[in-house]
Amino acid sequence: MAQTEEWGKPVERRGRLTAVLVLATLISGFGSSFQYGYNVAVVNSPSPFMEQFYNATYMERYGAPMEGTLLTLLWSLTVSMYPLGGFFGSLMVAPLVYKLGRKGTLLFNNIFSVVPAVMMGVSEIAKSYEIIIVARFIVGICAGLSSSVVPMYIGELAPKNLRGALGIIPQLFITIGILSAQVLGIRNILGNSTGWTLMLGLTGIPALVELLLLPFFPESPRYMLIQRGDEKTALRALQRLRGREDVDAELSEMRLEDQSEKAEGRLSVLSLLSQRSVRWQLISIVVMNMGQQLSGVNAIYYYADSIYASAGVKQDVIQYVTVGTGAVNVFMTIAAVFIVEAVGRRVLLLCGFGICCGACVLLTVALNFQESVTWMSYGSIACVIIYIIGHAIGPSPIPTVVTTEMFRQSARPAAFMVAGSVHWLSNFTVGLVFPFLEN
Repeated sequence: MAQTEEWGKPVERRGRLTAVLVLATLISGFGSSFQYGYNVAVVNSPSPFMEQFYNATYMERYGAPMEGTLLTLLWSLTVSMYPLGGFFGSLMVAPLVYKLGRKGTLLFNNIFSVVPAVMMGVSEIAKSYEIIIVARFIVGICAGLSSSVVPMYIGELAPKNLRGALGIIPQLFITIGILSAQVLGIRNILGNSTGWTLMLGLTGIPALVELLLLPFFPESPRYMLIQRGDEKTALRALQRLRGREDVDAELSEMRLEDQSEKAEGRLSVLSLLSQRSVRWQLISIVVMNMGQQLSGVNAIYYYADSIYASAGVKQDVIQYVTVGTGAVNVFMTIAAVFIVEAVGRRVLLLCGFGICCGACVLLTVALNFQESVTWMSYGSIACVIIYIIGHAIGPSPIPTVVTTEMFRQSARPAAFMVAGSVHWLSNFTVGLVFPFLEN
């Protein structure tokens, strides 16, 4: 649609999906967000065989079987080292994105994603469960970085009218990563005594794909203009992303933002926290990220098989029920991509949390009748699926979209550091505490 004059003012041309924009979004989503989701769920299905390996290794070293409490502790550490690493990764977001840029940080991050993949792949040969725990921490650092940088990168590539829909793409790839780990975790595929090390090591493949392909796509134009002052590169990047030469209106908006922010300079986390003008935005993203994680959604992915076993689901059915919940998660996240612009962020968030609350109440009732009603295990499964539906349409994807939109360029990296720290600390708490709560 050509740019026209209305009441003497230029009407901004609506952005459209171009090949460069779509491919940059898909490659960054697959190479980084997919890894995040994959590593959330990858230890769930092979957990019995990994625990056997822990016990056998301990027995070989010390000549006695591992105590149950020690095994629970080591296993909860294996799970929770990933979100703990994510917390430390989130603290590195601001300095790296200022220094290397959004695309540069993703490429730098994926170089280190390959290392823990190799470590986990050779852990059985090395007869060391410590390697797995350390590798989970390192891959968590990489996930902590990518979980903030990918939404920032895509949000700055996208035109305003597509920012919400494209902003959900990272969450979509997280859910696809979770589903992929659940499918590979089926006993007849890799979730067995011989395939679990390969399953853990496969996390390096998306990193290699992104390292090979992302260099061919542009850096964030906003970063190039506002942080680097390189208007020529920003112009070329914007023209490639929009698929047209005429990008003056969008470039002028960036220049205005650049001029208004030069007085403020780069905002650190401390200076962001001290500014009264963004206090409600900060409170909003902290509450959203705490709600997203402390609601317990990742406990379902970390310990799905254990949860279903506790709910009375038969052992030979559990792995397929787990895959089913992952498929529902992907489907509902896809739905959120198409409805977010029409329905709005706030409505999806409130409706999603409302559905989650209702599902939790029903699940509590179902578990209380587990002993006396034979079919109640199916009710428990239904409640978990309803919970996943609620979380997928709002609490899972919306916080990162809102964080991108609420803050200006100079404040965005610091805001993502705050949001990421809260996200990963809450995630770590759930991963560490849940096995003990369940016992």
